[in-house]
Amino acid sequence: MTDERETSLFGEVRRMVRTSGAVTGIAARVAGQRFLGLKTDKGAHAEDLKAILGGLKGPMMKVAQFLATVPDALPEEYARELATLQSNAPPMGAAFVRRRMQTELGPQWQSRFASFGLEAAAAASLGQVHRGTLHDGREVACKLQYPDMPSVVEADLRQLKIALSLYRRMDNALDNEEAFAELKDRLREELDYEREASQQRLYGLMLADQPNVHVPTPVEELTTRRLLTMTWLPGESILKRIEEGADQEERNAYARALFAAWYVPLYRYGVIHGDPHLGNYQVRPWDLGINLLDFGTIRVFPPSFITGVLTLYEAVRDGDDEKAAEGFRIWGFRDLSRETMLILKKWASFLYEPLMQDRVRPIQETDDPMFGRKVAEEVHQGLKKTGGVRVPREFPLMDRSAIGLGSVFLRLDARLNWHRLFHELVDDFNEQKLAERQAAALAEARVPATV
Repeated sequence: MTDERETSLFGEVRRMVRTSGAVTGIAARVAGQRFLGLKTDKGAHAEDLKAILGGLKGPMMKVAQFLATVPDALPEEYARELATLQSNAPPMGAAFVRRRMQTELGPQWQSRFASFGLEAAAAASLGQVHRGTLHDGREVACKLQYPDMPSVVEADLRQLKIALSLYRRMDNALDNEEAFAELKDRLREELDYEREASQQRLYGLMLADQPNVHVPTPVEELTTRRLLTMTWLPGESILKRIEEGADQEERNAYARALFAAWYVPLYRYGVIHGDPHLGNYQVRPWDLGINLLDFGTIRVFPPSFITGVLTLYEAVRDGDDEKAAEGFRIWGFRDLSRETMLILKKWASFLYEPLMQDRVRPIQETDDPMFGRKVAEEVHQGLKKTGGVRVPREFPLMDRSAIGLGSVFLRLDARLNWHRLFHELVDDFNEQKLAERQAAALAEARVPATV
């Protein structure tokens, strides 16, 4: 029998052959433009890279979406193209589904369902979703992992490390080594569907008092490391509802539910859902609620980190530079000069700005859709002048969630009092109480330790 390590190695080699030319070749051409004066069409190269990566399943797509939201992790042309990347890989056929289901649940697996659809009902980042019905009448979604995903993830991570190293040599304003370590750990965790089931249970506990946020319930006896079975939640695409002409009241209701879905867990339990793209929630027009989906990328922060988040908010609100320096220290930024700290504070001011005014307003009041990137570019140029900064691993998922949710609120054209929504969650904040809630919820949900 072929050694499993050898099989995994071959899988990595195949993956690297398919992606290395795209990632390192385009990065080298950008380097040529910067250092040798060679003229290149970065927009065209970014289109090529998107086309190549879009045909690959899962991890590299997630990596691209992730990096596109981290300020200056990639050149602007790449970030703009990769932000739109979606999986277009063909679904696995019925023969694969039967083999994988038999491997996960045994030769009599079909007897455990009253019905099971062999055709994929939806695509997930690392697998595909099938719809079924249990003998007790429950409708379920079965997320089945694509084959060879561990080797796929490792090969993609190797290529990403090469690409980031090349970019860092071209432009050293941001040291993203810690951000890469964070992404690596979260992607590896996402391969374990039993872990995702525990994180799904955790979100069910944390959001139990939020009637407009719905979380699937995992079916433990039908869940393995490569198969996650959960209750099926009816819902539809938020983009479809917008196109159908959802009115202001409906759009505001979805925005309010999304705010709760992300920030109740953060400020009450120190936990964040790190993947806020449009495919990870659905809307429910009949009750104006949302379904929160896909719990593979979850970050559990130490309670002190949430204190740092609020310290930085107070610093921006009060114009207190000493408090800002303390907030950044708690976030994990080390040895910041005053000049560097003030530049970073510009980015913090951009993120916290919607929370400052006690009035109903859109999330962003400028009509410029590129405003956020312009702020990021200004911060980036300032950091280059001060010698750069090392991005702590705590930063990427927080930043990604804020930017990702902000873009959804913009698309909804939601108009809410963000200040009051925020203060309803944080005015009674107590770090010790958060620590106690967090420990109790993690234990009840049986969530493994997070790096």
